[in-house]
Amino acid sequence: MVTQKDVARAAGVSQPTVSLVLNGGPNMPLPETTVEKVMTVMDRMGYRPNRLAQALRTNRTNTIACLIPDITNPFYPSFVRGVQSAAEAQKYDVITVNTDGARSRELHYLELARQGRVDGFVGSFHGITSRDIDHIEQLEVPIVRLEPSQKKINSFWLDDVYVDNFKAMQELTQFLINKGHQQLTIVSGRGGPERVRLAGYEAAMAINNLNPKVQLVDKFDEISGYSASKIILNKPNRPTAIIAANDLMAIGAMRASKEEGLSIPKDIAVAGFDNIPVSQLVFPSLTTVERYQNKLGVLAVNLLLGRLQSKKKLPRQLAEGDYKIIERDST
Repeated sequence: MVTQKDVARAAGVSQPTVSLVLNGGPNMPLPETTVEKVMTVMDRMGYRPNRLAQALRTNRTNTIACLIPDITNPFYPSFVRGVQSAAEAQKYDVITVNTDGARSRELHYLELARQGRVDGFVGSFHGITSRDIDHIEQLEVPIVRLEPSQKKINSFWLDDVYVDNFKAMQELTQFLINKGHQQLTIVSGRGGPERVRLAGYEAAMAINNLNPKVQLVDKFDEISGYSASKIILNKPNRPTAIIAANDLMAIGAMRASKEEGLSIPKDIAVAGFDNIPVSQLVFPSLTTVERYQNKLGVLAVNLLLGRLQSKKKLPRQLAEGDYKIIERDST
């Protein structure tokens, strides 16, 4: 079995140097040429670090957990990919789990920290409460949440990355109003980003002295968008535009509109939110809001590992991501 001593001898460096390469982050005090030389020798010799021994020695597993509420939602794969690429770049492994947005499942997986199986968490949390957060804080394990807006919580162990969903939805609504639409209805699932996105829509409608119309359903999926739109389209004073709280709901709204014999966007415009990959493949292609999920994943991991690698307790961190309205054929 190849040991660190063997690698050090072959690379012409000391054993502590090999250990630094294995355990250090991006700020390790070693020249890049030395790191590359050691990594090359390890690959050539087939050296594999004993992760269990490392964990016992450093009290770290070099593993983080990524919690997401719905693994079937196309929004999340790009986020998870960003998490994994950023973590692997700093020699951390990632386990990804689906929680269904349920408090019990989120708390269950957060217990991994108490068991010493992960060093921290990133992801989207829909079920845990402020009381749960107070309890989790006692574990002194960092958590970075993906949020739809800036949240004010006093905690040294809880950081947020977010895109301003209020502002993004307000701009999307104004975008449609500027195209001449005055009868706009929004469809949304309940929970999650519902409150912030509805508030953005309602703010734009109020600024333009227009009456907001909201159709709520239980979920943020295509079937829910379809059923909500069926209700809307069969009411008097049918809207000229439907804004959906996410792209899956928007695709459901497009299907319902076509079944009612409506041409998109001639008879009715449809817009979504998230810019999932299929949004540019449907016909007509979907106008939506790009939130750069991959970059959010990288940002979340960098906040988490920065806290793990800091030698002092950092103040709470908030990091805002970018967004952009993508205009396509549906509007």
